[in-house]
Amino acid sequence: MNNAQLLELAKRYGTPLFVYDGDTVRARYRDLFRFIPYPGLRVHYALKANYNPAILALLRDEGAGIDAVSPAEVAYALRLGFPPDRIIYTANNMTDAEFERVFKTGVVMNLGSLSRLKKVAVQHPGATLCLRFNPDVCDGDSAATMTGGDLTKFGILLDDVAEVVRIVRGGNLHIVGLHEHTGSGLQHMESVFRSMENLMKIATRENFPELEFLDFGGGFKVPYRPDEARIDYVTMGKEICRKFTAFCKEYGKDLLMRFEPGKYLVAESGWLLTEVNTIKHNRSRVIAGCDSGFPQLIRPMLYGAYHEISNLSNPGGKPQTYDVCGNICETGDRFAEQRELPEIREYDILAIANAGAYCYSMGGVYNMRSMPGEVLVADGEVVDFRPRESDDALIDRIMGGK
Repeated sequence: MNNAQLLELAKRYGTPLFVYDGDTVRARYRDLFRFIPYPGLRVHYALKANYNPAILALLRDEGAGIDAVSPAEVAYALRLGFPPDRIIYTANNMTDAEFERVFKTGVVMNLGSLSRLKKVAVQHPGATLCLRFNPDVCDGDSAATMTGGDLTKFGILLDDVAEVVRIVRGGNLHIVGLHEHTGSGLQHMESVFRSMENLMKIATRENFPELEFLDFGGGFKVPYRPDEARIDYVTMGKEICRKFTAFCKEYGKDLLMRFEPGKYLVAESGWLLTEVNTIKHNRSRVIAGCDSGFPQLIRPMLYGAYHEISNLSNPGGKPQTYDVCGNICETGDRFAEQRELPEIREYDILAIANAGAYCYSMGGVYNMRSMPGEVLVADGEVVDFRPRESDDALIDRIMGGK
C-alpha cells in the first residue's frame, strides 16, 4: 500500500487509525506452503497477534486453523466459523473452569504441565489430548518472548517424558499430538532445527503410539528495521521437510506437521496512522507530538521494539532528528527516540509500520482514550471498517450503561 492510499484512508476515516492490507496477509499465508512443501502441513494462525474479525475471516477462507490461548479465543473462533478440528487450545496456568469450558467444545486441548495432565487423567480418563513440551532451546527477539529453556513457564520438561507416559497410560489418555514453541522472532535458523529434533526424539511409538501430528509452534521472524535481512525461509523449509520426513519414516506413519505463526502472517500488513499536533523544541530534543500513544501500540515502550516510521505528508522533507511522542501522561510514551525523519510539521500524518501484530491486540484505554478505528483493504477495496469508540460510548461501557 503506497503513501497516497494511506493518506486517503487517514482523510476518510480520521486518525489514529490502524490500516491492514489483506493481500499481504494472504501472501504471507501462502508463502508458508511454498517455503515448507510438506503435503501434510497445517497452518494455525495465532489469534492473539491480531483478532480483527475481517482478518480472521480472510484466513478462515484461505483454510487456516487457529491457535487459541483463552476460552474466549476458542469461542470467538467457533463463532467466526472455524470448525473445532481446525482449532488447538494452548493455554498456560489455566483454571479448572477454563479447562472444562473448552474441553466441552471438542477442540484439541494442548496441555503444558504435569499438574494439569494428572487432573485430566483422573477427571477425564480416555480423553484425547496434545502435550506441550519445553524444547530446551531458547531463542527470540526479546527475553520476554522466549518460551524455551530453564527460565520459562511454558511446557513440560523433556526430562519428564517417562512420568508423562506413566500418567497417560494410567488414565488411558489418547495423545494425538506433541507441541513445542521456542520463542517469538526467532533469530537463528538452527534453533528451529534443534527444537524440532528435541521434540522428535521423544515422539516414539513406544512413548506415544497414537500420534497424528507434531506442532512446532510459531515465531517466524519478520524484518522490522530497514537494514534487517529476511530469513532464508526456502532453505529453512527444505531442511524442515527433510527432518520431518525422516522422522515420519522412523515413526512408521506420515504425520501432519503444524506451525502456529502470528506475527509472520499479519505484522507487515499493518500501519498505525497518527497525526502530529505539536512540534516542541526542548533544547537538545525536537519532539513531534501525536494523537496516538503507547496504549495503542505498546511494543516500543514494553519491549524496546523498533517500528519504522514514515512521514506520509512530507516524504521529501529535509531529514531532522525527532522524538516521536504520544499523548499519554508517561515520559516513556514514545514511538521512537532520536529518529531521523523527513521534516515533520504540525498536521503531518505519520505511518508506523509493522503494526499488524501485537499492537491493537495488546492495546488498552489508559487515560480513557479509545482504541483507534481499524480498516482492512483487500483487492484494492475497503473490505471492513470498525470505527473508533466514542468517548461517550467508552464511558457508558465502563459504567455498565448507567
